[in-house]
Amino acid sequence: MTTDLSALSRRAFLERMSTGLTGVALTHLMQAVPIQRPHFAPRAKQILQIFCPGAASHVDLWDHKPLLEKFHGTPLPGGEAEVSFQGKNGNLMRSPWDFARAGQSGKMISSMLPNMARHVDDIAFIHSMTSRTNTHGPGCVNMNSCFTRDGFPSAGSWVSYGLGSLNDNLPTYVAIQDLRGEPPNGKANWSNGFLPAQHQAVSMSAQQMLRNLQRPTAVSGREEEATRDFIHFLNEQHAAERPGNQELRARMASYELAARMQLAAPEVSDLSHESASIRELYGTEDSNHLKAAYARNCLLARRLLEQGVRYVSLYCASRASAVDGLLNWDAHKTLKADYERHCPIFDQPTAALLTDLKQRGMLNDVLVVWCTEFGRMPTHQQGTSGRDHNPDAFTTWMMGAGVKGGISHGATDDFGRRSVEDVATVYDFYATVLHLLGLDHEKLTYYHNGTNRRLTDVHGHVLKDLLV
Repeated sequence: MTTDLSALSRRAFLERMSTGLTGVALTHLMQAVPIQRPHFAPRAKQILQIFCPGAASHVDLWDHKPLLEKFHGTPLPGGEAEVSFQGKNGNLMRSPWDFARAGQSGKMISSMLPNMARHVDDIAFIHSMTSRTNTHGPGCVNMNSCFTRDGFPSAGSWVSYGLGSLNDNLPTYVAIQDLRGEPPNGKANWSNGFLPAQHQAVSMSAQQMLRNLQRPTAVSGREEEATRDFIHFLNEQHAAERPGNQELRARMASYELAARMQLAAPEVSDLSHESASIRELYGTEDSNHLKAAYARNCLLARRLLEQGVRYVSLYCASRASAVDGLLNWDAHKTLKADYERHCPIFDQPTAALLTDLKQRGMLNDVLVVWCTEFGRMPTHQQGTSGRDHNPDAFTTWMMGAGVKGGISHGATDDFGRRSVEDVATVYDFYATVLHLLGLDHEKLTYYHNGTNRRLTDVHGHVLKDLLV
């Protein structure tokens, strides 16, 4: 056997060492970039999350309780001394509105939601949800990120990290804000947390798209293009001197996306291209300006999904206000008056969005999920005609790609006070969402502070009975 002495030369040694170190660096970088592909064949490609902040009452909207009607005005059995978020509770209080059967499934749904009632055969209700908190801010963040504390990535950010973009000219993740403002805990609901910065949602609405998109009139198109090319050259030089700096790369990508959005965003947000019949279906010109604003946001959500935005969060209502407590679904004092304001804003536009998605065939790829942060008590809050917070029972639902419609998972007790059958958590909820996207919730991880973090923490099971 002969020996190749050239392999032992100083030059060859340094050359091979540099190649090896390049491989090590490349391996590290590959671990830091998004997966960009599913773990297995997905049923869904996109997510539409509809979020009603303020803890929308399950026993007044989705979860019919005949015994709550029968024993209205009597004490909650075993709960006479129970203290909830704001103190002691009074007697059982039936819903101010009747429930009616809907669809072939015969699902009982509030008469306050006549338009949504037409979709019950396509919806899988989860009636046994529970929350880890009874406070709005942490509750909203928990429903979006599976953690009650700020600083953790939202579900949309995890999906962006795991699957990447379907449209290079629009954000991967968009949060559409209600005209009334941001939800409790604001931007923490769509934060990227410790994930790279490009996975944070871009916040917008039909009323206010993205600021500063228009080119100054004094700058020509050629000048702007030349400027962008020069900045790109400088950025690449700067990044080359700082290899492995993912935050720097993320910021560069964000600015480059903003430049591309100068053309794409105004077009997708121009609702004037929609037919009069579509605008009427949604109610975009309704005399109730809050309903019209939400309707335009619903229509914007469809257009964003149509253009390939991966994850759209659509908010209906906002954080509480010291001036006007009716900005969200938090009905502590006057439930009847509050929901007779909220339900008409929510019902027609949301149902129209679902109808529109279905008619266009988009529900073959889009998974729709409806969320709120927790439920409400079956009793009235002492001294009021409202309901206090209830983290032990609430409803969420799913519809669309890969979901079995016309069913219900789990159940609350006879009065809707606690989840008692097939109890579900937010971890189970998102384990199921990720599964439908082709992602194993236990394998979608990101190394941070010495551990492999994941959306579902160390919990979660796929709710298989919801799946087709």
